Amino acid sequence: MGAILDDIVAHWHVYATMPIIAALIGYVTKRVAIKMMFKPLEFRGIPPFLGWQGVIPANARRMATTAVALLTSHLVNPRELFARLDPDRMVAELEEPLLRAVEDVTREVMEQHQPRLWELLPARAQRLLLDRIRAQAPKVVARLLREVSANIDDVLDVDHMLIEAMVRDKALTVRLIEEVAQPELRFIARSGVYFGFVIGLVQFAAWALTKEPLIMPLFGFLTGFVTDWLALKMIFFPREPKGFLFFRWQGLFQKRRTQVAQDYGTLIADEVLTMSNVLEAVLTGPKSDRLFALIQREVQRTIDEQASIAKPLVALTVGGREYQELKRAAAAKAIEHLPETVKHLEQYATEALDVRNTIVDRMTRLSPLEFEGILRPAFRQDEWKLIAVGAVIGGIVGELQVLLLLH
Repeated sequence: MGAILDDIVAHWHVYATMPIIAALIGYVTKRVAIKMMFKPLEFRGIPPFLGWQGVIPANARRMATTAVALLTSHLVNPRELFARLDPDRMVAELEEPLLRAVEDVTREVMEQHQPRLWELLPARAQRLLLDRIRAQAPKVVARLLREVSANIDDVLDVDHMLIEAMVRDKALTVRLIEEVAQPELRFIARSGVYFGFVIGLVQFAAWALTKEPLIMPLFGFLTGFVTDWLALKMIFFPREPKGFLFFRWQGLFQKRRTQVAQDYGTLIADEVLTMSNVLEAVLTGPKSDRLFALIQREVQRTIDEQASIAKPLVALTVGGREYQELKRAAAAKAIEHLPETVKHLEQYATEALDVRNTIVDRMTRLSPLEFEGILRPAFRQDEWKLIAVGAVIGGIVGELQVLLLLH
């Protein structure tokens, strides 16, 4: 025992660094593990084996699919959400650009496809035709919006829209995890210092008793492994508050339910389930052809209803085939003007859908297990990689300690 104490006194500076270096190993391995979760966004290296891509970007589609499944099954019901839109209010918001677009479409189609007919109509008749179509347009659009709202699943694939938005923008998928889990990520890094220091004290005693060179890399390995594993577990468990005497504890993520709900709801509302994304998906998504078919039907029906003003001239100058072509051209032009016209709906629709508050309210009512599903998938499948990296780095640093002590 005396020899051990003499050795500690003689090499006190070496022994004193052990818990400090162990704490440093714990911190560095956590920081590296966190960085490896999120960066780089794209694979860097020589594929498929030599190189790295952040765990979350590399699994963006899986992460997005899991997040969207949670959204649409527990937080937002697309049919319920879009039922909040008032077709009459939407028409009122669209009135000015809609009437301008209707007049432009009518003039363009008539001048391009039936210039002779349009020239034969007196200016007063042209104006009357335009006014009648403009008068009917709001009713037609209101009818169309009611049909779309009642059958939103027929024209919008919400799951596809959300998943593609997140996969297309890997940085968004990363932010969805990184920003919501910022306090948990800071805790992981800090925990490495505390756990590492404690393990360093055990390392101190083990080295003093044995002088075994394997002790240092072994404890470095254990420091990296155990601290990573403990930190990840402490984020999520226990799900429910536990207590003993005056002490109470709960998984950090579960403990922050209210703040997490607010942050998550804001991100989804501002970055994912936005009206610009919805409109883009409606106009270009896999179900957009159904919307265009509805528009074509309404435009052609309106033309049939309003053509009576020019029936004598139509009978003389437009055959059945040309008339059908005119209606198709009008529908195509209407669809062409659609993206620019519907942009005027964004502000009203964003307020009416109220995505953020809907998500915040529903998230606070999730069960602990369901709530865990917001963040846990980002860690579960690949957390072993992060723990393994921490362990390997710890082992390497431990071996460097041996070289320092012996030489």
